[in-house]
Amino acid sequence: MNKWDKRFMEATQLIGTWSSCFQENRHVGAVIVKDNRILTTGYNGAPSGVKSCEERKECLRRKLNIPSGTHHEICYAVHAEQNAIIQAARYGINVSGGTLYCTHQPCVICAKMIINAGIARVVYREGYPDEFSLRLFEEAGVKVEKYTE
Repeated sequence: MNKWDKRFMEATQLIGTWSSCFQENRHVGAVIVKDNRILTTGYNGAPSGVKSCEERKECLRRKLNIPSGTHHEICYAVHAEQNAIIQAARYGINVSGGTLYCTHQPCVICAKMIINAGIARVVYREGYPDEFSLRLFEEAGVKVEKYTE
């Protein structure tokens, strides 16, 4: 890891604080970087115009007792990685060949999006119970690194 990795990982921590997720341990932040420049950011939260769990005062996943790493579709939030990729698409920003920094290891759904967006490298801090995403990254040739200081 280098000084740039440290800086961008610090940025993910800050961006994660913007999350509207009701579970504090799931405040996830992401940045997509190319040539040491932040192209887009993302955090987990409800889509525009949809009430977040924070506004609803409850976590739907917790209410339904859904284990972490399963049934990603049963949640009001869009993942941080997805939001960063969506922002790139919305504003016409080419992220191909870039690096995605994230507070947490991407899930399999995010992994598929990251691969198809052409992102070459993923750096994350916290693990996530989704080994399949790591297998997809390996098969697709996306470099994945767990950040350590």
